Amino acid sequence: MPNLEHPAYPAATLLHLESLVPCRESQVSMLLSIFGERQQFTFPSIFIYGHTSSGKTYVIQTLLNTLRLPHVFVNCVEYFTSRLLLEEILIQLQNCSSETKHASHVPCDTFNDFVRLFKQAVTCQDLQDQTLYIVLDRAEQLREMEANILPAFLRLQELTDRNVTVVLLSEIVWELFRPSTGCFEPFTLYFPDYSIGHLQKILSHNHPPEYSADFYAAYINILLGVFYMVCRDLKELQHLAVLNFSKYCEPVVRGEANERDTRKLWKNIEPHLKKAMQTVYLREISSSQWERLQRDGGELGQFKGLSAHAHVELPYYSKFLLIAAYLASYNPVRTDKRFFLKHHGKIKKTNFMKKHEKTSNHLLGPKPFPLDRLLAILYSIVDNRVAPTANIFSQITSLVTLQLLSMVGHNDQLDGPRYKCTVSLDFIRAVAR
Repeated sequence: MPNLEHPAYPAATLLHLESLVPCRESQVSMLLSIFGERQQFTFPSIFIYGHTSSGKTYVIQTLLNTLRLPHVFVNCVEYFTSRLLLEEILIQLQNCSSETKHASHVPCDTFNDFVRLFKQAVTCQDLQDQTLYIVLDRAEQLREMEANILPAFLRLQELTDRNVTVVLLSEIVWELFRPSTGCFEPFTLYFPDYSIGHLQKILSHNHPPEYSADFYAAYINILLGVFYMVCRDLKELQHLAVLNFSKYCEPVVRGEANERDTRKLWKNIEPHLKKAMQTVYLREISSSQWERLQRDGGELGQFKGLSAHAHVELPYYSKFLLIAAYLASYNPVRTDKRFFLKHHGKIKKTNFMKKHEKTSNHLLGPKPFPLDRLLAILYSIVDNRVAPTANIFSQITSLVTLQLLSMVGHNDQLDGPRYKCTVSLDFIRAVAR
C-alpha cells in the first residue's frame, strides 16, 4: 500500500512515484494535495525553498514527469534576462503538444507581450481544461531583473485568466524575495536537509549489481561516519561514494577478506578516506587522477600544482597590495615604524613588546586598517617608486570584488574606507613566492 494517496491517480503510478523520491514522501504528498486534479485551479504561485541538494528540483521534475502534467521548466541562471526567460517559456509551451516538433521563435520584449502570446499559446495547445505549471529554478535570479517581473509571475493566473501555476525554486527564504512595494504572497513549502538516515537510505539504493545490498550499505555507513560532520551535500557524497568504492572492495577482490569482514575492510579504506577528506568540495584533482593516486599509493601533495590556491593570477601591483594588506591586518600599528623604516631610531624593547604579550595575532584574526596605512606599507615593500594613480585604487577595488579584501564599515565615513585582509598565511606565502 503506497504512502501517497490521491483519488485522481492510480495506486500503481503513486507507488512508482514513491520509489523515485525516497525520503520526500511528506513533501510530495503536500504537493499532490495542492495540485489537486488536472482540471482544478490551484494556487497561483508556489515558493519552494531549501538548502542545496535537498531534492527540490528533482522532486518537482519527477512529480510532473511521472504524472504527465503539462509543464514548462526554465533555469533562471541560464536565461538570465527577462526577454530570454519569457521567450524560452513560450518556446517550451509550444512544444508541449506532440504535434509541434519545432517551435518558432517569437520575440517578446515586455511582460504585456508575454501575457498576450501566452494566452494564444495556451489556446493553440488546447490546455484550457488542465493546469499548466511553469517551474522557475534558481528563482533568486529574478531579483536581478526588472522590478515588475517577480510580482507579475506571482499573479500570472490573474493576469492571463488561465489555469496556470508558477512554481519558484530557490535556496533562500521568501523574506529576501519580497519587494518593498509589496506583492502577492505565494504558498511556501520548505524542503529540510536530509538526515543521516535519509542519506544512508538514498546512497544505499544505487548499489552495484555485482555486490550485495548489505555489503554496499555497510560501505555507505562507513563513508557517512567519516564525512557526515563536514559534508551534508548529497551530490558530493554520491561522488565520494563512487570514487572510493573500488578501494573498499580491494580486499574482497584479492580474496584477502569476505564481504562480512567489516573490520579488515575498514582498516583498508580508512587512510584513503582521510586523504579524500582534504579534497571535499575542492575538486583539486580529477576523478581519474584520484583513482591513479589510490592505485599507486602516492601522496596528495604531488598534485598540489593543480590546486586553485597554488597559483593565483593577479596583476603585479595587486600581489604587493595583497601582501601589504596582510601585513597591515596582522601587525600592530606600533610596529610599522620598526618594520618599514630604515632609520626608525632607538626603540626600547619593553615598550615595543610587553613581557607577557605572547598571543599570536594569527589566532586573534585580521584587524581593520585605513587606506593610507595600506598605501604606506605598499610604498615601503615595493622596490621601485609607485605613483598613487587611479590604476592602484582600481586594483584595490578588484581585490575587494574577488573577496581577497573586505571593506569594513560604510562608504560614507569621514575618515575614509577601512579594509581587512581575508586570505590565509599559506595563501600569502604562495603569492609572495
